[in-house]
Amino acid sequence: MREALKEAKKAFEKNEVPVGAVIVKDSKIIARGHNLRETKQDALSHAEIICIHRACKKLANWRLEGCTMYVTLYPCEMCIGAIKQSRINMVYYGAKDDKIESYDDNITTYYENKECSEILKDFFKKLRRK
Repeated sequence: MREALKEAKKAFEKNEVPVGAVIVKDSKIIARGHNLRETKQDALSHAEIICIHRACKKLANWRLEGCTMYVTLYPCEMCIGAIKQSRINMVYYGAKDDKIESYDDNITTYYENKECSEILKDFFKKLRRK
């Protein structure tokens, strides 16, 4: 989760919603990603989607069986769909999103991490001040 948080900090520095993700296979990080929706002006540029793209490219396979994703915020419905389609086995997330009802997806596990929640709070505080 520390590595996903590093990605979230990169997003924060770019004035993106600070969400970061990493994918691990055989105890090694094979892909990283952070939100880039504002930077790319692309609704699909969520941390999880970027990370999945990179992992597929690294493994030269769209099936990410045997992989685990760590993401700083509970994935949205689109990302849950992509995670399921790519066959990632497990997702650990560090902060809950009160606006999103958790899905009965059997693959996500809450891995409470105060830093994941704090970076989001700090970002939106900063945004409101502008």
